[in-house]
Amino acid sequence: MVSIFSRANAPILGIDISSTSVKILELSRSGGKYKVETYAVEPLPPNSVVEKNITDAELVGEAIRRAAAKTATKTKSAACAVAGSAVITKVITMPADLNDDEMESQIQMEADQYIPYPLEEISMDFQVLQPSDSEPDKVDVMLAASRSDNIDIRVAALGVGGLTAKVVDVEAFALENAFLLLAQDNELISDSHVVAVMDVGATTSTLSVLEDSKIVYTREQSFGGRQLTDEIQRRYGLSYEEAGLAKRQGGLSDNYEPEVLQPFMESMAQEVNRSLQFFYSSSQVGAVDHVVIAGGCASIAGVDALIQSKIDTTVTVANPFQSMAVSSRVKAEALANDAPALVIACGLALRSFD
Repeated sequence: MVSIFSRANAPILGIDISSTSVKILELSRSGGKYKVETYAVEPLPPNSVVEKNITDAELVGEAIRRAAAKTATKTKSAACAVAGSAVITKVITMPADLNDDEMESQIQMEADQYIPYPLEEISMDFQVLQPSDSEPDKVDVMLAASRSDNIDIRVAALGVGGLTAKVVDVEAFALENAFLLLAQDNELISDSHVVAVMDVGATTSTLSVLEDSKIVYTREQSFGGRQLTDEIQRRYGLSYEEAGLAKRQGGLSDNYEPEVLQPFMESMAQEVNRSLQFFYSSSQVGAVDHVVIAGGCASIAGVDALIQSKIDTTVTVANPFQSMAVSSRVKAEALANDAPALVIACGLALRSFD
């Protein structure tokens, strides 16, 4: 079985492979206090990852190698993740008196009931959650399965980058991990029963709704920062790389903010509102008490206030490092700017302390 839930015994790097970049993060912990030891964000060649699927393990691996070199880390073990859309999860009940080996054997025998793919094509793992509410002699067990090629290509890319995959997680589980830190540092989040996290990436936005810190709803849609990059490229006659750099570093003409950036921010606010309306129309959970925005686009100055004005719900920009110590090797200002894009990497890096 693949190590979707396996426990790490030594420090591991959190590696988030998105459609446009690789993000590497290393955390340490002392006396219950976390510290950011090092991190790096490395751009990916165009189309090496398409819709969260790695299409070229060699190119992605080389980007991982460059990012690891930037961090100067000595840690070689890593945790990466597959997208939730590539994973089947199911909660099943099993006898409470089975040990892990017995449980694994029984799951293997019964897996074809739960997984709509040939078993030789999938990788599976399981984790005991809690005693069953309805049957006192049984436990609820989370079963997670993904096609093996989703796992294998990530392991291969890490290998090209000089790293060893110790954990292959699921992005949703990594988000739940990081969410506990967000809630710990922010009373508006911790006091909220239902929280929506809108992760606006380069090409895909993912709305995850958490009830009591557990994801109960997820929806992806095609919207992201690449639309802003494409518009900069078109408007100012730049290459894709130049447009991406200009978006991050500034230096564009005076009409950039009112004519390019502001319309994109308005579109982003509309996407958040639309996603929430989809959630309300299909869920019985109830109203969202608070919205957290994550992903690279969350770093745009003022976008949180704009979204809040459109949805009439309090909005926070994700920063899982708010109360962490920071190594002298890390530039605190750069980390604060990159923090919303590092939520998944943070959730993965936290696997060091399972």
